[in-house]
Amino acid sequence: MKRLAAWTAALLMAGAAFAEYPEKPIRLIVPFAPGGVTDTSGRVVAEALAKRLGQSIVVENKAGASGNIGTQGVATAPPDGYTLVLGFDGTLVINPHVFPNFPFDVQKDLAPVGKIGDATLIIVAHPSFPAKTLGELIAYSKRQPDGVSYGTSGVGGTPHIAGELLKQRTGARLTHIPYKGGGQAMTDALGGNVPLVYTAVAGAMQHVKAGRLVPIAVSSRTRTPSLPDVPTFIEAGVPDFESSSWVALLAPAGTPRPVIEKLNRELNAVLTDPPIVEKLATLGIVATPGPPQQLADQIRADLAKYGQVVKAAGIKAE
Repeated sequence: MKRLAAWTAALLMAGAAFAEYPEKPIRLIVPFAPGGVTDTSGRVVAEALAKRLGQSIVVENKAGASGNIGTQGVATAPPDGYTLVLGFDGTLVINPHVFPNFPFDVQKDLAPVGKIGDATLIIVAHPSFPAKTLGELIAYSKRQPDGVSYGTSGVGGTPHIAGELLKQRTGARLTHIPYKGGGQAMTDALGGNVPLVYTAVAGAMQHVKAGRLVPIAVSSRTRTPSLPDVPTFIEAGVPDFESSSWVALLAPAGTPRPVIEKLNRELNAVLTDPPIVEKLATLGIVATPGPPQQLADQIRADLAKYGQVVKAAGIKAE
């Protein structure tokens, strides 16, 4: 009886302590350089989340190894709720298959807080490219002895994996041209040096609207609000083809459940706030509030899906 009373008292004390969380500033590690869409989306959410939590959230950029370095730092940080990471699908569900010595276990070493949103991907073409639809592109590529080149932000990134998935699903003859960032790939596409680019909608939208690039298809399940006239891959004839990039918040494994639940609750409130939803939309990100388990399920499913694509394509980090 005394033991039960002591255990109950300990739980009540712990609950009271968690109710006061956070009592000091929180660090949000962004495992990429400042200025990109991922970094900007993290800062938008961090600012709004800090207001709801009543504590500042300090954003720290720790780039390197395609996001592995900064993310590993959080995976090994104290699980007290004061160190979070801006998770990116490329780092969490693609890199484990691409890097031969991946430094941590995504599912064991990190605790999902919640998904922030999906960043829709798009294939765009230079206006001189003869194919204007996905069906025409696939057919045209099969008639070319060397196939058709498509540029992306680099080896192993989500656009590269999505391109390989398209090849495997349709038999399209596509040759990957990796660049050191999506900006360089876009520059070459605008100049006609590469006929196609697979990239995030946010990076291509202004050029599509200006008529400098021709949109072929978006790889989300439904059409993107920012380019409502562009069909999805599914609509264009590739059944069940969905390959969007996504961003999320995670904490070190072992972070107390009440802390995770509070962070998730406040994050979801942020992601249903119209001004924040609009800010994310301008970055090409569709806000996706939901419980931690929903993010955990997506990580598990995407690890399996992309693992098969990477293995079939023989992709390895450079």
